[in-house]
Amino acid sequence: MKYSISDVHALCTEAFTACKVTSAQAGPTIDALILAEAQGLASHGISRVPMYLAHVTHGRVNPNAVPVIQQQSASAALINADNGFAFPACNQAIKLAIQKASETGIAVGAVTNSHHFGVAGNHLRAIADAGLVGWAMGNSPAAMPAWGGKRAIFGTNPIAAIFPRTNADPILVDLSLSEVARGKIMVAAKNGTPIPQGWALDAQGNPTTDAKAALAGMMLPMGGVKGAMLAMVVEIMVTALTGAQFGAEADSFFVDAGNQPRLGQLFLVINPDALAGRLAYESRLSDLIDVVLQDPDVRLPGTRRFALAEEAMREGLELPDALVEQIRKLA
Repeated sequence: MKYSISDVHALCTEAFTACKVTSAQAGPTIDALILAEAQGLASHGISRVPMYLAHVTHGRVNPNAVPVIQQQSASAALINADNGFAFPACNQAIKLAIQKASETGIAVGAVTNSHHFGVAGNHLRAIADAGLVGWAMGNSPAAMPAWGGKRAIFGTNPIAAIFPRTNADPILVDLSLSEVARGKIMVAAKNGTPIPQGWALDAQGNPTTDAKAALAGMMLPMGGVKGAMLAMVVEIMVTALTGAQFGAEADSFFVDAGNQPRLGQLFLVINPDALAGRLAYESRLSDLIDVVLQDPDVRLPGTRRFALAEEAMREGLELPDALVEQIRKLA
């Protein structure tokens, strides 16, 4: 059944309020989940509401968190999320980074003591709206081994980049570093179908085509050793520079009870005016896009998401009745 954006927002707000989450924590979080749902990213959308609120109930998220600036300089700021939801803290970090990059040419906004930060690329839209180039990365509870290992060390550790364009949607690249989304394995497990070799390992670190064994085990990095190395880069950037916990120190998001994840996120903002200049940036980007689109089968990264979001804003969100009923009970 389809529901209007405003109705979904109101329902989620009631559920967060019933769980005594402050409006400052709930508002940006609900907005982020609705946007993900509107973009067709249901795994990071409204289905996360019960999980998030279970984390509140079990003390994994501070519902009264107030993000604060822990450290800052002319071109960097570190926000302590106070073990609250990631979105308010990320918004604050990005706002500061935009201000600083506009003045200094480049800036970093980072977050520590954070939670699941949803769709990495969606944090970057504010950066593109300011005419700046953005990069995002974050860690997550351990789901992948180091290359050659048999223990989960790194999360799927998403990375994203955005490149603004004049009078057009930005180029948005967004990906996690696992070979395949965990959601595909969950679907295979539910349907009782095997998964391809190379997607996952079982709990003993052995390759498996059994989806249920894969869920109890580990994801494999995309591109083999290259993906594993990128996952390590992200892990270092968002923990060693912020003081956040490693993914291996955080309990899974997919269980209600557990520790406060205290994860890290980092956002890099670059002002094109500080380098070759705005005209050179826009000209070179336009030339590249023209070359790429000479092949009629190519779709620019982000195009589908933007189109789906616009459609959802007009026509509403298609949500499973069981999920809506679950949220109503929480409310």
